Amino acid sequence: MSLATLLIPREKWLALLQVARLDRPIGSLLLLWPTLCALWMAAGALPSLHLIFVFTMGTLLTRSAGCIANDLADRNFDGHVKRTAQRPLATGRLRPIEALGFMVFLLTIALVLVLTTNLSTLLWAIGAVLVAGVYPLLKRVTHLPQVGLGIAFSFGIPMAYAAQDAPMGIEAGLLFLANLSWVIAYDTCYAMVDRDDDLNVGIRSTAILFGDLDRVIVAALQALTVVLLYLMGERLEFTWHYQLALGIIGLLFIYQQGLIWNRQRDRCFSAFLNNQWVGAVLFLSVLTQF
Repeated sequence: MSLATLLIPREKWLALLQVARLDRPIGSLLLLWPTLCALWMAAGALPSLHLIFVFTMGTLLTRSAGCIANDLADRNFDGHVKRTAQRPLATGRLRPIEALGFMVFLLTIALVLVLTTNLSTLLWAIGAVLVAGVYPLLKRVTHLPQVGLGIAFSFGIPMAYAAQDAPMGIEAGLLFLANLSWVIAYDTCYAMVDRDDDLNVGIRSTAILFGDLDRVIVAALQALTVVLLYLMGERLEFTWHYQLALGIIGLLFIYQQGLIWNRQRDRCFSAFLNNQWVGAVLFLSVLTQF
């Protein structure tokens, strides 16, 4: 039996892993792919192993901390939503003070990592944490929390440029906007899973706001994502590998539209999960350009 197990019971460790979503890495991947794209674009070549490590680990840590902040804010609601009813804070397997302590621990490690970069990156990181902290509250006052998440999930792009001391040109802005529209699209699919429950408990989302137009608007956002990524590639003079990748991404978006067509919970969730492949294809296409 390890010292950690003696200090903290195994069940508590499992609850901490779950509240931080360390057992479900897809959110970290969705945040990581565009961030790595920006890191490669800002470097114009293979970035240093130091920065790859900092941004990969920083993404994992801050996303996990953000999940804890979200669950702390939603702990009185999650028990009434089918998908979230078994979360550690909702069931009482984890106390709020324990979750808060773990969140501070994760953010402290992330801070140590970002301190190995430069002041500009640190300032962008502080902004990212503030936006991520506000996100859980948006669903109480607006139907656009997905926009807040999209902004929070796009902060890694300017951070990558800052870490490389590279000027943020139009291509960085196009990637930021593409990522924003993509996040709103896939998080709307995610919100479609909980739409009925959210209406009952008073939580707001774009899925509720869009109503019967949800599929059309998601499709428009996906199309906008592809257009913005195409313009980015044209500006950077990317080769045919990148254009091929955009075609694959377009096909993945069409597949997702098929999944959400009947608005069934499980299929909407599958559409959300499918976006990990969109991000992977995008990153690999950028990687081949350098």
